[in-house]
Amino acid sequence: MQIEILDFVAGARAARGVAVVIDVFRAFSVACYAFAGGVRRVLPMSNLEASLELKRAHPDYLAIGERNGKKVAGFDFNNSPTEIRSAKLEGRTLVHNTSAGTQGLTNASQADVVLTGSLVNAAAICRYITSLAPERVSIVRMGWDAFERSAEDDLCAELLAARLRGTPFEVSSIPARLRHSPAALKFFDPHNADWAPQTDFDLCTAVDRFDFVLRLREDSTGVKYLERIDA
Repeated sequence: MQIEILDFVAGARAARGVAVVIDVFRAFSVACYAFAGGVRRVLPMSNLEASLELKRAHPDYLAIGERNGKKVAGFDFNNSPTEIRSAKLEGRTLVHNTSAGTQGLTNASQADVVLTGSLVNAAAICRYITSLAPERVSIVRMGWDAFERSAEDDLCAELLAARLRGTPFEVSSIPARLRHSPAALKFFDPHNADWAPQTDFDLCTAVDRFDFVLRLREDSTGVKYLERIDA
């Protein structure tokens, strides 16, 4: 198995084989909590106006997302696992648009299989990839706003690569290692509690919490959506 580490939207476009698009803080942690809360389907998108148009066309859809970490005007939720965990999502469809993670998903068009990457389902991701026995795995770190490397996405990539190679990786210290990283500081600033609560950090760093993967699919009309697959 050939494993390569790539970055940002350019990395997503270059991904081949099985692509894992990582966004730990917070897009793909949020997506896992949404599916755990009973959401029926998540539609990852990159264009804000298209997201709002889709929501207007489907009033029953819920929109979740951010720009600069804060909720987009006209959306129902911020990109926050804390918000999502307390929402009533059973059977709902979510339109998901973020400045990093969903940009990567929508651009990974040359990969055979596209998965979301996060710490909360890291073990399931590795089990699922191993079951596919691919020749090539592309791990894409989306980082901060898809243009700057981030400690949490770097660490998640290291964890996935180590496990795929069969190398031990100590996970119990991961929350402590990330606690003082630049991207985590917002969660511990009380002035940000309305859009980046500390519980978001705790939820995003709950390593191996979920036993499923989220795989990008496309329906007959060309709509891309995430499918939950137990692993």
